[in-house]
Amino acid sequence: MRVLGVDPGLTRCGLGVVDGGTGRTVSCVAVDVVRTPPDAALATRLLRIAEAVDEWLDRYRPEAVAVERVFSQHNVRTVMGTAQAGGVVALSAARRGLPVVFHTPSEMKAAVTGSGRADKAQVTAMVTRLLGLAEMPSPADAADALGLAICHLWREPMRARLAEAEARAAELAKKHRARLAAAARQAQKGAAR
Repeated sequence: MRVLGVDPGLTRCGLGVVDGGTGRTVSCVAVDVVRTPPDAALATRLLRIAEAVDEWLDRYRPEAVAVERVFSQHNVRTVMGTAQAGGVVALSAARRGLPVVFHTPSEMKAAVTGSGRADKAQVTAMVTRLLGLAEMPSPADAADALGLAICHLWREPMRARLAEAEARAAELAKKHRARLAAAARQAQKGAAR
């Protein structure tokens, strides 16, 4: 499976494509950071990100897109810009019918390093090691994008199985309730005779 990981941001938006094989085998296909000037208009910056994401989706043809979920920060402007960039990415993927999954930073860190509290240096070092890269991806936004793709490759199959099991359990519970209701009706009919 091929996944595009995106670490959204207005000034720097990390993009990383990772292929996942059997087990936990992963390999880097491409990584880069889209930069937009802070003094440009918001619409222009979002357009630049959208164009870059569209180009990557067309060139690398991922089967899914993993985006970092915005988490609470003290700087509301930064949160808004990150959320807007993430929304542009989700829209581009949705237009192509691709599944988009948002992973929290701690989910990604736990998947890649084993600790949800890992720092950026630890994430970068583990991404470099897991993908067998000759150099560490830089800046951290690039490593985070690759980490998000790895996180998705390793966690999504389990999430899908869990969702399937929950759906089966809900269906069984529904059938069981229906059987109980039918048995109660039969019992009432028998008592009425």
